[in-house]
Amino acid sequence: MTQPDAIIIGTGVIGAAIAFEMAKAGWKTLSLDRNTQVGHGSTAGSCAIIRMHYSTFDGTAFAWEGYHYWRDWAGYLGLPETVDLAQFRQTGCLVMKTQANGQLEKHKQYSAELNCPFEEWGPEKITERLPIYNLDSFAPARRMDDPEFGQPNGARMQGAVFWPKAGYVTDPALSAQNLLDAARQHGADIRTGAEVTEILTDAGRVSGVRLATGEEIHARVVVNVAGPGSSTINQMAGVLDDMTIETRPLRQEVVHVPAPEGFDFERQGTIVSDSDIALYCRPEHGNHILIGSEDPECDPHQWCKDDKTYDHDFTDQWTTQAMRYAQRVPSLGIPSRTRGVVDLYDASTDWIPIYDKSSLPGYYMACGTSGNQYKNAPIAGKMMTALIDYCEGGADHDTAPLQFELPNIQRSIDVGFYSRKRSINTESSFSVLG
Repeated sequence: MTQPDAIIIGTGVIGAAIAFEMAKAGWKTLSLDRNTQVGHGSTAGSCAIIRMHYSTFDGTAFAWEGYHYWRDWAGYLGLPETVDLAQFRQTGCLVMKTQANGQLEKHKQYSAELNCPFEEWGPEKITERLPIYNLDSFAPARRMDDPEFGQPNGARMQGAVFWPKAGYVTDPALSAQNLLDAARQHGADIRTGAEVTEILTDAGRVSGVRLATGEEIHARVVVNVAGPGSSTINQMAGVLDDMTIETRPLRQEVVHVPAPEGFDFERQGTIVSDSDIALYCRPEHGNHILIGSEDPECDPHQWCKDDKTYDHDFTDQWTTQAMRYAQRVPSLGIPSRTRGVVDLYDASTDWIPIYDKSSLPGYYMACGTSGNQYKNAPIAGKMMTALIDYCEGGADHDTAPLQFELPNIQRSIDVGFYSRKRSINTESSFSVLG
């Protein structure tokens, strides 16, 4: 495709969803990715958790809407029955009540307002579902070199909230491939192994991109969905000056360990968010448990200069996360061989994404999404398509933000919530929880 209507930089799950939704809306799209396979950037390393609980109303509404597409993934895509599809496993998500999350009062309020089901669980119900769990409190979260590491603080966990509709996607890279296969059915084109090195402009407007090969591809619309590379692409476009929210690549380690002997965590377990020990976990194939950090103060943020040069090896953070989880699950066996994922988040200043236009006409951004937006990819694709249509139709989104209808839950949201120029959102968790 030598003359697309729109170039989409990135074939991760959100870039793929934008391509699908724009192609359905009649745009001639070309998706570019420097990786040689679709979905093989940070999406492939995603924990792919589909949850509904957020500390803001807009975040909760967006995530509850997003669930409905994963629930009927085949129906949403419309692909032939012979296509191998990513699978959504609905395990539910258990969130421990702690002082850090305000005993989940906001989360329950927003879910109730949106008719998103949840259940209150006491300690007995938690241990009935997860008999391997010890409900001593260990807060605040500590690292292994802290002399008080592993020492209970004398309190007990008093309960949790369970969101039964939550779950996870078994193969996140495949989900991005599914989306682009569906986009192709509507005329979309994809090129992998194509690295963007320059954003082209003409008469004060974006006019396309230049690739590392020197090839130029022209289009009146360019969408930056480059994940951890998004800040580099924004620099190329020269659009940073009016942005109060920035994005940066953040290195993360996720632990994979076997479930304790005698308990089938893959089938009987659930997603758990536990701010008492500042970890989340979910079942993983082969009766393993996947464990990630919820970014407490004791875990240093490892910001990276760019998304190409970072340490791909495990560090003592792997052991710290495994050992912190062993406080909650004393029977956990910690293998000597480290397994899991080392990858990057594309994290924004307040951990809420940027879904917005930019100061350069025709250049749009879906950035800062890593860690907590995988679940929102389908509805983010719909919203970005509506935003681009709105702005290209002559509206000024900065002064009159798009009001976007979430079709499944029939709620309207102000897309200005995701503005590049917003004030830092103090309701955010400032962590992977969003």
